[in-house]
Amino acid sequence: MKVYGLQKLTLLDYPEKVACTVFTGGCNLRCPFCHNASLVTKTEGLEEFSDPELFAYLRKRRGLLDGVCVSGGEPLLHPDLPDFLARLRALGYSVKLDTNGCFPDRLKDLVRRGLVNYVAMDVKSSPEHYAETVGIPGFATSEIRRSMDFLLEGHVDYEFRTTVVKGLHDAEILRGAAESIRGAKRYFLQKFVDSGDLVSGSGLSAYSDKEMRGFLNLVAPYVKSAALRGVS
Repeated sequence: MKVYGLQKLTLLDYPEKVACTVFTGGCNLRCPFCHNASLVTKTEGLEEFSDPELFAYLRKRRGLLDGVCVSGGEPLLHPDLPDFLARLRALGYSVKLDTNGCFPDRLKDLVRRGLVNYVAMDVKSSPEHYAETVGIPGFATSEIRRSMDFLLEGHVDYEFRTTVVKGLHDAEILRGAAESIRGAKRYFLQKFVDSGDLVSGSGLSAYSDKEMRGFLNLVAPYVKSAALRGVS
């Protein structure tokens, strides 16, 4: 599987784990606020991490790293992902998968085969506003709903998360997003950060820390645990 980025150490991406993060290329969505535009829209010219190089690093770091986060892009686009995850598990690593939720059958297959230990699924918006938030006119949320329901059933440890962007989200939209995952184990609101590599190019901004705390209070009653990321 082609890997276009490697963060060799993270204490934040995988809850309660010391991990590294690998980044796959390509995505079926075009969220304007996505901070990995180069991975989403085009991968030509990006540096690839060779398979031998990556796995040599992972073998060397056994005992020091607990887990590997597989992010993107959208990892579930790749047909060779199961084999890749199986190799990670064979090395003794716990695996966290980041996904947009568009491929519930592939997600279920990985979980049922024991290839994933933790899933982080994006909740882009309330159901009524999903299309504009993912940048796909007429986008249908049926597959998103199936992925949500599967995770809510508790087959694997998980979290839901929403990146909150001024102009795309407001109080009612976030309330609707939280209501769509009512009873979830964990829900994180993430403060938008302009990486300089956005799909939209420009014009997006973040809410203040105070506003983010207000949003947190709004969504907290719908889930078992709610928290903020990127807020001091």
